[in-house]
Amino acid sequence: MIRAQRLRVEFPAVIALGSNLGDREATLRAAVADIAAIDGVVLLRASSLYETPALKPEGIDTDAPAYLNAVVAVRSALDPHALLAELRGIENAHGRVRDVRWGDRTLDLDLVSFGGQSMDSADLTLPHPRAHERAFVLAPWLEVEPAATVPGRGSVRALLDATGESASVYPAESLL
Repeated sequence: MIRAQRLRVEFPAVIALGSNLGDREATLRAAVADIAAIDGVVLLRASSLYETPALKPEGIDTDAPAYLNAVVAVRSALDPHALLAELRGIENAHGRVRDVRWGDRTLDLDLVSFGGQSMDSADLTLPHPRAHERAFVLAPWLEVEPAATVPGRGSVRALLDATGESASVYPAESLL
């Protein structure tokens, strides 16, 4: 007997992770495992951890705890809004509180890129509107996808160079 199989379309996506409260490394490791466990998502690669000072609307805040950041590359059978909803659920499960814009947080998950799409809705802008200017997103993204581009902005490598910044690798074992 031949069984019918459903064709599942998957799109490449990039997710940025950050944490500056609590056990940052453990939180990011758990978040990567949580992302890999989402039905319809396949984890392809995870970057190293990068440590950077906290960025607030008024600039770098050296008084705030430093962030650990990473990027994961995935394939998603979910649409971008459904994937974002799953990421928000993971943030909530890790104690994310959204009371101060760009405030300190246990976990921040940003959908940076999804299938090369451009979109601007009330809850989601693709590509992420500030990813192209943030070394803490670009450096780990370049690590997992050396030929990556930000739609409408250019190559991740050139964008990272243009920031004039660097993100230092945190001494840790691989996230995978």
